[in-house]
Amino acid sequence: MSDPTGANTQPMEPTGGGDAGRHVRVVLVDDHRMFRTGVQAEIGQTAETGVEVIGEAADVDQAVTVITATRPEVVLLDVHLPGGGGVEVLRRCASLMADPDRPVRFLALSVSDAAEDVIGVIRGGARGYVTKTITGTDLVNSVFRVQEGDAVFSPRLAGFVLDAFASTDAPPVDEDLDRLTQREREVLRLIARGYAYKEIAKQLFISVKTVESHVSAVLRKLQLSNRHELTRWATARRLV
Repeated sequence: MSDPTGANTQPMEPTGGGDAGRHVRVVLVDDHRMFRTGVQAEIGQTAETGVEVIGEAADVDQAVTVITATRPEVVLLDVHLPGGGGVEVLRRCASLMADPDRPVRFLALSVSDAAEDVIGVIRGGARGYVTKTITGTDLVNSVFRVQEGDAVFSPRLAGFVLDAFASTDAPPVDEDLDRLTQREREVLRLIARGYAYKEIAKQLFISVKTVESHVSAVLRKLQLSNRHELTRWATARRLV
């Protein structure tokens, strides 16, 4: 039986199936219901994939509740969530990640390929980071690799982590950038790359009106006048 947050609170036994009898219990954390449904349909056919989706969550509080109740082997975690983002989920689940007998491992699954997002969740304890362009087959394989303790990254994202951890110096603080929320940074980056509002809305699963609101907030906070100034600002900080 599932509770309203999507957690299956009944004890679950391995069902077998999948490649060579592999089995992994997974929780999906993403604030877009349609995306969760798509992932469930793509990888959640346990007899074929060995992946058993045992719970879902749409924000930080739900995620912590579901993960604590179900104790999955792997959590597929979006970076941008209501209530503090994926980093906050990792912070509140630190004791579960550190459990030597039944560790809960996290794999970030996000539309964002920004270096600061990748580094943030890896510093928080995630075992890997893949983007939402990944195929279903590759995602299944990534989940099993994380279950086994490996680190998994989409192409080129590993370089961000290697560069970040190769230096002992803390990254410089950008007070202007820190004024923006994670979602505003994401919209900023896409605007700077030349995306139209409709394209951004489609990619981020939000409405055009919401995109417009985010752009207005970014321009106000950064004291810029238009998207051309915004593009120059982002390019100067190597955010594009």
